[in-house]
Amino acid sequence: MVKKTKKEVKECFRGGEGTVEFYHVLEPEELRGHGQTYAMGVLKPHSSVGYHQHVGNGETFYILKGEGIFADNDGSRIPVGPGDVCVIVPGESHGMENPTDEDLVYMALVINE
Repeated sequence: MVKKTKKEVKECFRGGEGTVEFYHVLEPEELRGHGQTYAMGVLKPHSSVGYHQHVGNGETFYILKGEGIFADNDGSRIPVGPGDVCVIVPGESHGMENPTDEDLVYMALVINE
């Protein structure tokens, strides 16, 4: 089977600023109860994903392109770039910022607890 990704545009995602584009690789039903999201995210320039908590699931980001700031559960703000992996376990909080003039591109996988 071959399918096309589904594009979804979110403004002020999770209370953040600006725009995030999601290109859904698998829909929740295709994850068969194991997860909620498997998508490529494009965090547009000067945009952010608001700081939020994961309850009942965890998330992993794999940065493909661009530079950003990962807001970690402990309050630290960590510069991230291509090849970096950000892991959020159930119960933890996080956010992501793109302070640059270029897109920040990452893969996101949300897995149920």
